[in-house]
Amino acid sequence: MRIAVPNKGRLHQPTIDLLERAGLHLVDGADRKLYAETVDPDVTVLFARAADIPEYVADGAAEIGITGYDQAEESGAELVDLLDLEFGRCRLVLAAPEDGEIEGVSDLGGGTVATEFPEIARNFFADTGVDPSIAEVSGATELTPHVDIADAIIDITSTGTTLRMNRLAIVEEVMDSSVRLFARPDTVENPKVEQVRTALQSVLTASDKRYLMMNVSREDLDDVRGVIPGMGGPTVMDVAGENALAVHAVVDEDDVFETIAQLREQGARDILVTEIERLVE
Repeated sequence: MRIAVPNKGRLHQPTIDLLERAGLHLVDGADRKLYAETVDPDVTVLFARAADIPEYVADGAAEIGITGYDQAEESGAELVDLLDLEFGRCRLVLAAPEDGEIEGVSDLGGGTVATEFPEIARNFFADTGVDPSIAEVSGATELTPHVDIADAIIDITSTGTTLRMNRLAIVEEVMDSSVRLFARPDTVENPKVEQVRTALQSVLTASDKRYLMMNVSREDLDDVRGVIPGMGGPTVMDVAGENALAVHAVVDEDDVFETIAQLREQGARDILVTEIERLVE
């Protein structure tokens, strides 16, 4: 099975890191080639431009792909969104000059909008009933309103800093995007596809969890249980040679600080907190 992943740019390294954390380790040095073997002999990684990955998957060059939701929507390919990988978050927005006359979508009737995402732009305006001309550009989109190429733009923004630097104001939100795991409809039931999806999901699930281990006297166990019910209840084990118990539990990272304070009040000691690499629910 082949997984198409971004070959460069801001999505490349986070994608590789996620695959590694999920146990799909790449063979040393393979990421400098078109293909990379993994430790799983049935899984190969294919490196491609992020914008080309939806077509690679749709055409059968790869069974699944990792790329931005915006790229998949722009391609128009029939794909199944299997999993939000929770990085590469951004927005596609309609923006126009701060001191201009464009204050709403309706003001663009008969106007021109420049974008690197013409398919998304056409779909957006079709839904609004406004029909501007779409000027497809391949870069420096934010400059086009200032050189009389376009009245407004549809472009990606994360923080809005680049828009502000170019004296552009957001007129309308077009789409939220993040990196996703995509598959063709005919490969969704493939057991290996599900294995990969589960492995990636396990990393995401573990990212905001922490594993707590502690020693607790038998008489304090019920009080400690009240503090950390855990995922289905804490694990309790005898400590050899002592009148004590070892208690293990998984808790939300945001709750760790307060939970430790409460555990100490209830008699827990030798509390150890560790990160979790993967958590399969």
